[in-house]
Amino acid sequence: MAHNSELMIDPRSGFCKSNSIFYSKRRSLSLPQNEFIDVATFISSRPHQGKTAFIDAATGRRLTFTDVWRAVDSVSSCLSELGIRKGDVILLLTPNSIFFPIVCLSVLSLGAVVTMTNPLNTPREIGKQIVDSKPVLVFTTQSLAPKLTGSNLPIVLMGEHGDYHAGAEVVGSLDEMIRKEPSGKRVGERVNQEDAATLLYSSGTTGESKGVVSSHRNLIAMVQNIVSMNSLEDEEESFVCFLPMFHIYGLGAFALGMLARGSTVIVLPRFEMNEMLTTISKYRATCLPLVPPILVALVNSADQIKAKYDLSSLRSIISGGAPLSKEVIEEFLEKYPKVNIRQGYALTESTGGGASTHTLEESGRYGTAGLLSPSMEAKIVDPESGKALSVNRTGELWLRGPTIMKAGYFRNPEATASALDSNAWLRTGDLCYIDDDGFVFVVDRLKEVIKYKGYQVPPSELEALLFTHPEIVDAAVVPFPDKEVGQYPMAYIHRKAGSCLSEDAVMDFISKQVAPYKRIRRVAFVASIPKTPSGKILRKDLIQLASSKL
Repeated sequence: MAHNSELMIDPRSGFCKSNSIFYSKRRSLSLPQNEFIDVATFISSRPHQGKTAFIDAATGRRLTFTDVWRAVDSVSSCLSELGIRKGDVILLLTPNSIFFPIVCLSVLSLGAVVTMTNPLNTPREIGKQIVDSKPVLVFTTQSLAPKLTGSNLPIVLMGEHGDYHAGAEVVGSLDEMIRKEPSGKRVGERVNQEDAATLLYSSGTTGESKGVVSSHRNLIAMVQNIVSMNSLEDEEESFVCFLPMFHIYGLGAFALGMLARGSTVIVLPRFEMNEMLTTISKYRATCLPLVPPILVALVNSADQIKAKYDLSSLRSIISGGAPLSKEVIEEFLEKYPKVNIRQGYALTESTGGGASTHTLEESGRYGTAGLLSPSMEAKIVDPESGKALSVNRTGELWLRGPTIMKAGYFRNPEATASALDSNAWLRTGDLCYIDDDGFVFVVDRLKEVIKYKGYQVPPSELEALLFTHPEIVDAAVVPFPDKEVGQYPMAYIHRKAGSCLSEDAVMDFISKQVAPYKRIRRVAFVASIPKTPSGKILRKDLIQLASSKL
């Protein structure tokens, strides 16, 4: 348990009455004392017994750990020759692939900063991120490169490609970089643990997505957290990864963390149920990370799935993104009795740290997100009074620890000030309580972000687009519950007088401007949008109204 020895801390709950802080009950993280070390060097120096690092699920191509680090050395040398230096931002626009981690590690080893974007995003959305993050180079595929038209950024092409004629400057291909012998002339600069490493964009509710700056120290702490987790399997671990590597869940755990752990990651470019199940069967995968809607689908179609696919190798499920109900967990365990469920809670702002279950015993506590991550501290704060609460009291969860973003949001001091206080506490925006045994339970969200299949959809971004429609006077977007996807965006629209604007027309207007997961899938027309005297949308009223229509 990480704490000052003079504090009187309840060993059962981890709660300290003198300062109202909950301390992690897990063993403290062991972090490198060397001030100058990058996360790539840290991961490469870790001992492990693993042989195969990554497998391409579609082609069967395998990369050993030796292959990975040889490729990282070659690619980083090529990037250095292209003039990439410490602090430069490099953009990745690509689906999951076994080469995604190689690009990330190569960039990080130079002290440059990695930023990523969702391949489903529109050119408008990608363009906004480019304007904000100012990358100097892009890694992308030939099929996605047209989304960069007008950016004038030099491109390194990934994967199969022929002649490319889209007006952008192609400065090389990843295949060529990997095959090239390291030059030995790489320009090396000392990387401090506190230097920026990643710039990941997290959806917000008071504006559009914000860039979260994580340091090398944040990533090292995250990797150590993953390495410290107990294995529930006796044999070698193999994980199926279809979760997007541009997200902290996919990047942190499966592009970086499992590499340090020595586990095998079987990579799918995206989620497709049949491909996921075929991959588990073909490669005898032992662990499946997912989000709750997929777990629900596994339950609902259990008989058909077990008749068609051999899932006998599967030992554990890791679920994140939203809480699982006791009923869903019990039904899953009834249908798949040999598979254990582990849950977790994390944010982009906490670099994947927060809470998790590690053991069979911990997983048996239904509904919990788990115990606080190693070296993590927490407060439960009353949103109205600001008073820190004790055990079994519900309030906003505040977190502090080595994985919490230090620099805050990129070029956004106002958002940073609202999320981080002067004592480095991160206000998560989630209503939670911590029980007598130190387990975290997520009750509800203070934040208004919509969770669609694990993707985050900020209502304000959709509202801003709706306001540009000439026949819309006012609009509000709220989450609408759905068993299959979790939530989807629903719009309440106040039309101009005499307008005949239809539900389909509203949905089509938005669908042309945003990624598929952000699309509005339900519309209701109202005489006015309910608001507070200060002009804030009364979303709770609209959510209640939407629920009454179920």
